[in-house]
Amino acid sequence: MKTVLVVEDNPINWKVFERILTRKGGMAAHHTEDVETVLQMATAKEADLILMDIYLANSYYEGKAIDGLKITQMLKANPKTADLPIILVTAQGGDRDREYFLAQSGADGYIPKPITDHKAFVEQIKAKLPAEASVKI
Repeated sequence: MKTVLVVEDNPINWKVFERILTRKGGMAAHHTEDVETVLQMATAKEADLILMDIYLANSYYEGKAIDGLKITQMLKANPKTADLPIILVTAQGGDRDREYFLAQSGADGYIPKPITDHKAFVEQIKAKLPAEASVKI
């Protein structure tokens, strides 16, 4: 079963994502706003993909407020986590916003909120998940 780490500061959005990911996507979902936990889980390969909110009200790193763009930049700059797919999720849904945020962060995808088409949401996530390694006998 694939695991999605949701980095989100809104508890309602987290619950919506969790329900869609588990019930419609058949995936495990975990949530945190803690940057150290995100970095640890990514480095330990405990998540197959990260859904990253851009604006995080409660996330701090080394004593300073940090947003999802900066966390994504940190993960993409680290050779141990650079290949981990990260999809930005944000209420900033314009085409210019999409291009700007993807260019700034190095993220692998972008999904605007609110999520209204659950099937398309799950399909976008599954398209970015790494394929299962085939076992040779």
